[in-house]
Amino acid sequence: MTTAAVTESELQAAQLLHDTFGYWQFRPGQQTIITTVAAGRDCLVIMPTGGGKSLCYQIPAMMMGGLTLVVSPLIALMKDQVDQLLACGVKVAYLNSAQTRERQLAVLEQCRNQQIKLLYVAPERLMTELFLRQLHHCQLSLLAVDEAHCISQWGHDFRPEYLALGQLRQRFPDIPVIALTATADAATRDDIAHLLNLVTPLVHVSSFDRPNIRYTLMEKFKPLEQLWRVVQKKPGESGIVYCNSRVKAEKISERLHSRGLNVAAYHAGLDNLRRTQVQEAFQRDDLQIVVATVAFGMGINKSNVRFVVHFDIPRNIESYYQETGRAGRDDLPAEAVLLYDPADMLWLHRCLKEKAASPHSAAEQLSSVHQQQTIELHKLNAMMAFAQAQTCRRLVLLNYFGECRQQACNNCDICLDPPMLYDGLIDAQMALSCVYRLGQRFGLGYIIDVLRGTGSQRIRESGHDKLPIYGIGRERSHEHWISVLRQLIHLGLLSQNIALYSTLRLTEAARGVLRSEIPLRLALPRTENCKESHGIHLRSGTGDYDRRLFAKLRKLRKSIADEEGVPPYVIVNDATLLEMTQKIPLTSVELLRVNGIGQRKMSRFGASFLSVIREHTDNL
Repeated sequence: MTTAAVTESELQAAQLLHDTFGYWQFRPGQQTIITTVAAGRDCLVIMPTGGGKSLCYQIPAMMMGGLTLVVSPLIALMKDQVDQLLACGVKVAYLNSAQTRERQLAVLEQCRNQQIKLLYVAPERLMTELFLRQLHHCQLSLLAVDEAHCISQWGHDFRPEYLALGQLRQRFPDIPVIALTATADAATRDDIAHLLNLVTPLVHVSSFDRPNIRYTLMEKFKPLEQLWRVVQKKPGESGIVYCNSRVKAEKISERLHSRGLNVAAYHAGLDNLRRTQVQEAFQRDDLQIVVATVAFGMGINKSNVRFVVHFDIPRNIESYYQETGRAGRDDLPAEAVLLYDPADMLWLHRCLKEKAASPHSAAEQLSSVHQQQTIELHKLNAMMAFAQAQTCRRLVLLNYFGECRQQACNNCDICLDPPMLYDGLIDAQMALSCVYRLGQRFGLGYIIDVLRGTGSQRIRESGHDKLPIYGIGRERSHEHWISVLRQLIHLGLLSQNIALYSTLRLTEAARGVLRSEIPLRLALPRTENCKESHGIHLRSGTGDYDRRLFAKLRKLRKSIADEEGVPPYVIVNDATLLEMTQKIPLTSVELLRVNGIGQRKMSRFGASFLSVIREHTDNL
């Protein structure tokens, strides 16, 4: 392509960015990707959640003649993308099983008549012989594969139905392909390119850093109360709470609801109608919090989620990164809180072993299962290392994805509240002696009860209240001893027997500590390490703005969204409202200078926003 053509393409992309989507400049890498795709070259794009992946194929689709086919794994994700594009005036549609046959036929007819620029489909539908034949009657110009990590066994969310997508290159050899995902390490990236048959693709890997998200970890002690303290400090702010079971999602939801919060549970045990109701209510800000299993969230593009809490530890860093990335998509301050208990990690290890032990009929299946178990175990151990880190959590995340950095972020719990160390030798000796005196036959809870001299019936019946170690640690709290014992496990001084009720046993390394032959520094428990960070609100890091006007604009946005039948962020996101309160636009020209206000939104909603702003300024 000539220099003149490149310049023309870049100008066209920039014009579409502003007129259609209302933004004045591209994020790093976007323009290069867009012009490369528009020129007909394959691309592999790795961008963080909220980093602007969608524009990398949506703008080329508008620049190129014909139809862009977008592979998307979830119905909710398709609908969300389509709603936002329709609000911007883009000709777009989707096909899925929830539609009537008449609607599906009408969409296909629009595609054949070139009345649609982008069509969203699921991989299962795309690879049917009937649909592939229908595509030959459309002027196909581009294939975009979203959530592309699903095609790779190295990815954290492998889906076999994605594997067939590689055959599309045989059917449509001249159609460029763009594959996009937020989470892919080097092995996953290579796999995506190979399985999709990408030809000399442009590979763009954006920074994985989401500097607006504060990463915080809390040791689990009283998790429901810890969660309550988190959400109490987020009045009216949207949040997601993730947990690992349906029962737990219901229990947590009921507990928060009983304390006056507008909250609902979301999991696979609910019928489709109820799940849809919960998701739409959350998107439209009718629900403040959703308590969900990990199935929730992949299908939403809600920009104003201010916090994500993991009540249980995820199975891998990719899932954690993607789920926390659902907070702060508008680039405003947000927080990710992880409640961590090593017992949760032991449970996940046990599940992984039981999964691998299930019977399989063929040798190649056994080999495949073993390989998958190896991959999952590697990812699980990396997640555990993240949780137990005593260095900047953001550095742990970035280095995992191959983005090597050494400079601490100053926006995580480790940076903001470094662990305080103390001489833990005496505490360690008391704990190790207790384990030994009890015959190395009991778990963590019982050991603590003996140390603190709780006087339980079980202790008295066992005669352990007569031992010299009974009650020697009563001056320390229950939480303190949990932290000490966990650290002794992390340091390799104690081991837990998973197969025998997680009983504690001394290791050979404990001998030197018991004999006072080596010094030992331990960290004080971090039970309250979120007390400052949970004070994050929209005002942090956003500069000065008119809070009363922001509240009025949010109310107007909700009213417009309800009338339009779409989530509020489809109208405009919080970042756009915030910019309005800072710039105070009073004319159409001034409002068009606000990021997120394009020509279509200006013509439809501009007068209403300007009216509220003018009335507010007149009353100052």
